[in-house]
Amino acid sequence: MSRLIRPLACIAWLLAFVTATSAHSQTPSEFAASINAQLAAGKLALLRDGDFARDREAIQQLYDRRQHQPVWFQNGELTGQGALLLRTLRRADDHGLRPDDYDGTPLLQRVIGLITDPSAPVEERAELDLGMTVAAARMLRHLHSGRVDPRAAGFDLNQPRAPLDVAAALERLATSDDFSRALASVEPSFLHYHLLKLALHRYRVLALERGLTDLPALKGRSVRPGEAYDGIPALRRLLIAVDDLPMGTITSDAVLDETLAAGLTRFQRRHGLAPDGILGRRSLAALRVPLSVRAQQLALTLERWRWFPEFSSPPIIVNIPQFRLFAFRSTQDRAADILQMDVIVGNTYPATQTPAFAAEMKYVVFRPYWEVPSSILEKEMLPELRANLGYLDENNLEIVSNSDADAAPTAPSLEAIDQLAAGTLRLRQRPGDDNSLGLVKLMLPNPYSVYLHSTPARRLFDVPRRAFSHGCIRVSDPVGLVEHVLRDVAGEAVEKWTRERIEAAMNDATPEGQNRHVYLSKPIPVLVVYGTALALESGEVLFFEDLYGHDRKLEELLR
Repeated sequence: MSRLIRPLACIAWLLAFVTATSAHSQTPSEFAASINAQLAAGKLALLRDGDFARDREAIQQLYDRRQHQPVWFQNGELTGQGALLLRTLRRADDHGLRPDDYDGTPLLQRVIGLITDPSAPVEERAELDLGMTVAAARMLRHLHSGRVDPRAAGFDLNQPRAPLDVAAALERLATSDDFSRALASVEPSFLHYHLLKLALHRYRVLALERGLTDLPALKGRSVRPGEAYDGIPALRRLLIAVDDLPMGTITSDAVLDETLAAGLTRFQRRHGLAPDGILGRRSLAALRVPLSVRAQQLALTLERWRWFPEFSSPPIIVNIPQFRLFAFRSTQDRAADILQMDVIVGNTYPATQTPAFAAEMKYVVFRPYWEVPSSILEKEMLPELRANLGYLDENNLEIVSNSDADAAPTAPSLEAIDQLAAGTLRLRQRPGDDNSLGLVKLMLPNPYSVYLHSTPARRLFDVPRRAFSHGCIRVSDPVGLVEHVLRDVAGEAVEKWTRERIEAAMNDATPEGQNRHVYLSKPIPVLVVYGTALALESGEVLFFEDLYGHDRKLEELLR
């Protein structure tokens, strides 16, 4: 660490020296003329990516407001805000961004160069001021809404964040007595976004410690509590570093004792593994992941948070790789105000992956029909039906001419099966306990035909890696979720939708109870998102498998 401290101290001294050193005198008109010429050119050789066309209008507004005078210099001296800007650009990785994108080091070197060349022409000083402004604008925009288009990364977000007034944000940054607050004002205001930033800093520091994740291979299939393992000291050191064991914990150096197994169990739970305290191959693979890779997971998740709009009403968020749903009771993302539950998401095959998208939940259907998707019909059911027409009754299926609830069933026949294959008839499963959607579904119209529903296959919630569906999202507590979304909806006789009433509606086997629709008083925004890291209010940091490879795709886009 000492090798890092010395350069940082030198940089701080140089910034202080530059700030206190008078620069070459210049007239306001000379500076204005030079700034205007460079603004007109639209490119700066000073920067690695000198094309600032995207921010040119906002930057022009800023200099117009200031009568085309310097933004980061005053009376020929670097302002305090200018010094803080240079430090922030060089430390962009504190925010999960790449410092090279903002040229903090070349800009700092140019500032330092002015010390030794008091006769530098006004054009160089104007180029430097403009270069700092361009870099600041770029970073502000990236902090506000991310570096890449969400759609390019596979997130169909129909309501992006409100656009940033770049000129106003630059003015605040250049004039505020609280630079950090002015910078933070453009970022998402979510609590868990800021918790991620703290976790990112911590994991970046941990990643500097060499060999922390170097654990020896297993000699057998696993190491159970009480069994020997050569890497016990290394395992203890790592678990203490990542806060899964208290600092100073003493354990055996020879075997996986009870204390160390408890720490391993906590690590497993945080990483979406079976929390059994057994050191198996999957747990060892997770322990061996370099902490720099964990830091990158945090940075990628920060990028995704920047895509989210500010919530005007309490949303429902599903995080695909976490297999978890969050139903907000307010617009604040505090755990105490959020109903949480496990979910099952789409399998990892490309055709069955749950998409990341935004939509609005509008109604609930009790005892729904399951309209069999054409992909499932063609690949899974048609062969069964052609071999055995009795497959229909065995699985509570019926053939109908359309998807209306009152559609009359068509008699089973080989001709009807051919019409199913041609798409002129449809296959659906009747409501009931064995229905693939369970006894309730929550509808959020979207082009992917994805919705939330209960399921008769309750046993699947017992495993940590819950990617089993064809794309729709199965919820572990359907009654609790329906109670949440119908909390402001009154039914007949102005009766509230209590858990008892919801359960009665789900179990109403009368004809009137089948496929019953209840509309929400107001649509609820739903975001189905993809983040492989989460920082909790408790200080814990959770990591999840890159289930569909979306992290790899986002990394490529960011590069």
